[in-house]
Amino acid sequence: MLTSDFELIDQFLDVLWLEYGLSENTRQAYKNDLCQLAQWLNTEQGISLCDARAENLETFIHWKSRKGSSARSMSRAVSAWKRFYRYLVLDEQLQDNPASLIESPRVGRSLPATLSENDVEALLAAPDITSPMGLRDRAMLEVLYATGLRVSELVSLTQQQVDLEFGAVTTVGKGNKERMVPLGEEAVSWIDNFRRHGRQELMQGYPAVDTLFISRRGKEMSRQNFWYVIKRYGLKAAIEKPLSPHTLRHAFATHLLNHGADLRVVQLLLGHSDISTTQIYTHVARERLQVLHRIHHPRG
Repeated sequence: MLTSDFELIDQFLDVLWLEYGLSENTRQAYKNDLCQLAQWLNTEQGISLCDARAENLETFIHWKSRKGSSARSMSRAVSAWKRFYRYLVLDEQLQDNPASLIESPRVGRSLPATLSENDVEALLAAPDITSPMGLRDRAMLEVLYATGLRVSELVSLTQQQVDLEFGAVTTVGKGNKERMVPLGEEAVSWIDNFRRHGRQELMQGYPAVDTLFISRRGKEMSRQNFWYVIKRYGLKAAIEKPLSPHTLRHAFATHLLNHGADLRVVQLLLGHSDISTTQIYTHVARERLQVLHRIHHPRG
């Protein structure tokens, strides 16, 4: 990749952070997509990002598709290109946006994997709560199911963000948007239990940190660390469905809808900026709605 391309990408990423407050994960995804394009343009076409035309971008899409890239990953990349080149035009570094007319590959709308309420109960009961680590894991699972937080929001929670007296957690999600989510009695109880009987033991011998859920070395957990935690408890609970932290987020939304929650309320709790993102859960809950209709409608 040319030095000039690297500098342009860095400038763009700085703008994403300063002006739009996009998360580190989002900025890293943009960087990866742009660096891949820049490397290919330089190696295969002998040009820089600023020299690229629409036909170069189309050729890259076909090349990536032949290499096995999914429609979803290419759609994300096209979105990154459009935003990058739009920035260059607004900054008067380019006259035209070569990605403006590029169509993103069609992505099928897949239903999210979710868990039954019995599955969730088995998962929550899996940690050994006689140990500090087990207490921590039980509290984390309870909070995840009670709030539907993203895993990045969960592992970075500070003690100041959790108000046990009020029974709510305040978090900062995508786009640097703050939201408050109720915890419920069970999650409040398990957080309090972990604070009293587990966290101090995990902190012994390590410098104080404000992160609520800490690793066995007294530091903030990584997303990957918690992914392995939930996988392990899924096996212990004999849950055969694919399991990840996001699965509990899906279960949170689905179970709320199944019990009569309004879609707009679920949207606010999940931190979705667009209701269309939340509407996928109405498909997940459709079977439950059909059952209710058969039970309660006189001609069901």
